[in-house]
Amino acid sequence: MRATIGEAARLTGLPAKTIRYYESIGLVAPAGRSEGGYRLYDTRAVRTLQFIHRARELGFSVAQVRELLALWQDRDRSSGDVKAVAQAHIAEIDRRMQELQAMRDTLGHLVDKCRGDHRPDCPILADLAGEAAEARAGAAGHRRDTAVDGDTAEDR
Repeated sequence: MRATIGEAARLTGLPAKTIRYYESIGLVAPAGRSEGGYRLYDTRAVRTLQFIHRARELGFSVAQVRELLALWQDRDRSSGDVKAVAQAHIAEIDRRMQELQAMRDTLGHLVDKCRGDHRPDCPILADLAGEAAEARAGAAGHRRDTAVDGDTAEDR
């Protein structure tokens, strides 16, 4: 098979621009050229592009895709090496999911605190402006300066 970049794009689901990018960074070997100078992709290149597309759909970084491609092309590899890359990616996904959940929780709390009425005061904007953090830091500092018996640091 000798597919033009348009045909390769159709077969892989990748935009032609992305295929050119992957070629430029060495994820896929440079395409051969027709007499007219058009890129021509053989079956192996199309399969490689399909592999890259699926790996990117699963969220693997370009560096991880490069590593997975090397493992895919190495017939002497162990499946344990491939599994380790996938497990590391799962751990990163889990970390990002926790970060997203924390962001969602914080934003949900701010939305709950916002009255959403005609008044201009808004805890969402105050938090974005850092005013809420300053207020929390000030309150924490005041609590730190107050002893259990109610004496402040200046009283001691």
